[in-house]
Amino acid sequence: MRTKAPLFFLAPYLFLFGLFWAWPILYSFYLSFLNTRVYPWHLDPGVNWSRLLQDPFFFVALKNTLFILVVQVPLMLVLALLLALALNSALLRLKGFYRFAFFAPVVVGAVAYSAIFRLLFNTEFGAVNAFLQALGHPGYDWLYAPGPAMAVIVIALTWRWTGYNAIILLAGLQSIPRELYEAASLDGASPWQQFWHVTLPGLRPVLLFALVLSIIGTLQLFTEPFLITGGGPGNATMTLGLYLYQQGFRGFNFGYASAIAYTVALLAAGFSFMQMRLWRER
Repeated sequence: MRTKAPLFFLAPYLFLFGLFWAWPILYSFYLSFLNTRVYPWHLDPGVNWSRLLQDPFFFVALKNTLFILVVQVPLMLVLALLLALALNSALLRLKGFYRFAFFAPVVVGAVAYSAIFRLLFNTEFGAVNAFLQALGHPGYDWLYAPGPAMAVIVIALTWRWTGYNAIILLAGLQSIPRELYEAASLDGASPWQQFWHVTLPGLRPVLLFALVLSIIGTLQLFTEPFLITGGGPGNATMTLGLYLYQQGFRGFNFGYASAIAYTVALLAAGFSFMQMRLWRER
């Protein structure tokens, strides 16, 4: 009876876990092998996976997602590291206020902040173009030109998630023993040498954690392209997450959406595994 007691208490959680987490994952894998564009749905293992390899819109979404991954994630993590170093400085006053201020964008509702970004970058009466015109620049068609629209997505993501990652890195900074810095100072190490040989090695596990989280979040990116640019103009800001949504909940092609979802999951697992191997070898 004593050995069965833990199972008794865990049973409600295991039931909910299986019903709302495990079962949808398994069922969506099964769906990826069904042809859901006809009624009744029937098993056709190659229809969705072969379409992925021939779908130009999927590759546009993949290219856009990888572009954001390569450009925005490193930019955000570098800014977050600099911000964490500043927040950890003994010279800074009102640390609590600044930590809250930089973390605040995370708790702002996605709809509200996306609406503000649409207003800020409005071509005709947005504050950004007004500022550029005051400097003598004609401004950009931010939301309806491919390059500027992608820039708006990158800026929005960086604004929202830099403070979040900075708080994670700040926790890592505060876990590095002060004795290491004191020993480095006694050995005559400059601030840059202390950063390179003490801070960065001490932050490696936290940086890896932030990097993996950012990669997974970027591969699932949906909110900003959906609410700010709608994936446009054309498909210039279409991401894998948004394309999955369009196929599943606008086109009701759940089989193909499931195939896209598993592709995103495989990409996330592959990138995360590669990052962990590279960092471990170093």
